[in-house]
Order: sequence, then structure tokens, then C-alpha cells
Amino acid sequence: MEFQDRILRCVDCDAEFVWTAGEQQFFADKNFKNEPKRCKGCKGKRASRPAGASLARERVETVTQCSACGKETTVPFRPTQGRPVFCKECFQSRKFAGASGI
Repeated sequence: MEFQDRILRCVDCDAEFVWTAGEQQFFADKNFKNEPKRCKGCKGKRASRPAGASLARERVETVTQCSACGKETTVPFRPTQGRPVFCKECFQSRKFAGASGI
């Protein structure tokens, strides 16, 4: 099969890049089914990230009142309406109180 250079668009930076005939031949030889999605620059950036590092989620911190003692506290999530929120001390005491009931 004769391969010809193709123009593809990077999914990360939206730039066009050339998928050469030689690269297509390599993909065919390895039985790769999908064509590349990223240009060489974006592929390199993605490969250089530490293992296990995914897209960073924005950390949410919410100031609220503890449902048990009423003390102002900061929690690492957005509280859900109708669900109790506890300060660190009350959370720990409830956690250990539940463990002893086995």
C-alpha cells in the first residue's frame, strides 16, 4: 500500500501537523489502528509529565460551620444541602466512635 503525507489537527493546541508517509508505514507495521491526535510538541509535553499526573482539578475550599459544635471550619469540598459538615475534631471523634461499635 502506498502512503502519502497527510495533514492532521492536534487535539491539544489545534495546530496542523504532517503525518508523514513513513510514520503511516510504521503505524501499519505495528498494527496501530488510530492515527496520531497530537503534534510532536504537545506529545512531548504530555510524555514529560510525571507518572500518574492527570489534569489538575481546581481545589475547592469552603468556609462553613460545623454541624456538631458550631465552630467555623474550612472543608475541601462544597457542602451538599441537608448533609452535615464537621470540623476536623468532630469528624475524628465521630470516626473513632463508629469504629469502636464493632
